[in-house]
Amino acid sequence: MIFRRLLLAGLCISAPAVPSAIAQHGAVNGEWRWYGGDAGGTKYSPLDQINATNVKQLQIVWRWKSENFGPRPDFNWQATPLMIGGSLYFTAGTRRAAVAVDAATGETLWTYRFDEGVRGAQAPRTNNRGLAYWSDGASDSRIILISPGYHLIALNATTGRPIPGFGTDGLVDLWEGLDRKVEPNQIGSSSPAMIVGDVAVVGGALLSGTAPKSKNNVPGYVRGYDVRSGKLLWTFHTVPRANEYGNDSWGDDSWQYTGNTAVWAPMSADLELGYVYLPVETPTGDYYGGHRPGDNLFGDSLVCLDAKTGRRIWHYQLIHHDIWDWDTASAPVLLDITVNGKAIKAVAQVTKQGFAYVFDRLTGEPVWPIVERPVPQSDVPGEHTSATQPFPTRPAPFDRQGVTEDDLIDFTPALKAEALRIASQFKMGPLYTPPIVQGTAGKLGTLTVPHNQGAANWQSAAADPETGMLYVPSVTNWWASALGEGGDRSDMRYIGRPTRVEPPFGLPLIKPPWGRITAINMNTGDHTWMVPNGQAPEYVRKHPMLAGVDLTGAGNPERAPLLVTKTLLFSGDGAGLFSSGRQGGGRKFRALIRRPGKQSMRWSYLQTKRACR
Repeated sequence: MIFRRLLLAGLCISAPAVPSAIAQHGAVNGEWRWYGGDAGGTKYSPLDQINATNVKQLQIVWRWKSENFGPRPDFNWQATPLMIGGSLYFTAGTRRAAVAVDAATGETLWTYRFDEGVRGAQAPRTNNRGLAYWSDGASDSRIILISPGYHLIALNATTGRPIPGFGTDGLVDLWEGLDRKVEPNQIGSSSPAMIVGDVAVVGGALLSGTAPKSKNNVPGYVRGYDVRSGKLLWTFHTVPRANEYGNDSWGDDSWQYTGNTAVWAPMSADLELGYVYLPVETPTGDYYGGHRPGDNLFGDSLVCLDAKTGRRIWHYQLIHHDIWDWDTASAPVLLDITVNGKAIKAVAQVTKQGFAYVFDRLTGEPVWPIVERPVPQSDVPGEHTSATQPFPTRPAPFDRQGVTEDDLIDFTPALKAEALRIASQFKMGPLYTPPIVQGTAGKLGTLTVPHNQGAANWQSAAADPETGMLYVPSVTNWWASALGEGGDRSDMRYIGRPTRVEPPFGLPLIKPPWGRITAINMNTGDHTWMVPNGQAPEYVRKHPMLAGVDLTGAGNPERAPLLVTKTLLFSGDGAGLFSSGRQGGGRKFRALIRRPGKQSMRWSYLQTKRACR
């Protein structure tokens, strides 16, 4: 994400970074104090020094490399730097060092790394999205780091040294209080804490649940810590314990052993209300729920808590009894909108399955109706899927859902025939078609769109709080979901089994666009425009079967990380960092500009240039 890092430095130093009240509507005073710009995750800056007339003049003024910050390179550097008072703060390397850099010059100001030994070396998640920041508004400013081995660490923002009065010598052991025995490779973190007032809200990230060795796992509780002392203030049980709300949604007492159900994606918060919004992931295991009968609250839910007390304000389960690994993977976006003349403090949650769910963030009431609709049922032994799933009536899905023969690539008759042959080996159907046991009815698996990596993922969406526009990056990708017996590999009856989907003549199986950015007017729930994210990958453009085929609008299968300013929308490709499929689109940095036209919003590509090497 080097392009965002350099652009952010340029945007931030174009205005004085002076202390101010923390706003809820975009980054303020040229600073970037949260992962998403503001606590609401808008990724919006009102700065306009960089605009349509001079964006072509942007040049790289310095580079900072993350070499030698671990035993191996970090091939998926997902960090977005914070910018406070002219300094950038971010994590680097597989050992997750905290780093402070001068935003104007690139000079390293300090680094910090905690040696956790085996616990750090075997951590389930070495990739990380960054740091959190807290200040008392006077002399005490802190950088909050979550280590790979799951320690909460408070550092002096000026010196990088641990805060002596925080926990034990600046550290809090996050293994403590998880109720079950923890092994080094079970739980860690991949996103920063969310700071709400004087509370640091901490989530967790566990091993992938594709083929878990056991139905027993650590639950991903969410906890609040006093940012001054490190004292544990509260714990929210994402797998409800006995006599807690939602416990009855876990049949056969499966709450006692089921784990995951964590918040690994970035969180968001309304600082005025004191509420924090949690995107909760899927329970153990991802593709077979026979050991956890019921809807499984709070799995795959958006949960609103009082950040001071951990008290649940409201929740909404987006998927009942998830068996597709469509966990809630994106930071919620907070936005004030006006719908039918009514002012609403809203929260929008974009998802892997291609929906944007929109709620009143005070009450949890859907802004537009969300209806329960019947969905296909599983025939896997021991599995009992939910009869219905919630479908938003607005906005419309921002990416393709489900698979039919009409969705297959069809640039030429030969290509369509080959795609039909490949697809015939799989079960196809609408959204929420369940996985099958491999070999059932002679099929290799269920052909599934979106992919288990999702239409949207941790890149989330961005928003313009001045216009009420939401910008969603997504990919159209596919995979085959199949199950096999656990056998001697797991005590689960069934686990996920890898199943290859053959590419027709080496090309994508599904029609383009393969990568897109969709603009949604949140005041109406209407899609305003959709543009492809870049051009088709090079291997597609140069394929001999597509000679002379117009690939305009095909897009690159990358979820573009976005940044919104007063006049521009910036996006980029990362050569495969943001998607699970084959890309080959290159490392590109783009600016899109709003121009007056027949439509209320019309954007066009302004500039494409290389920003990474």
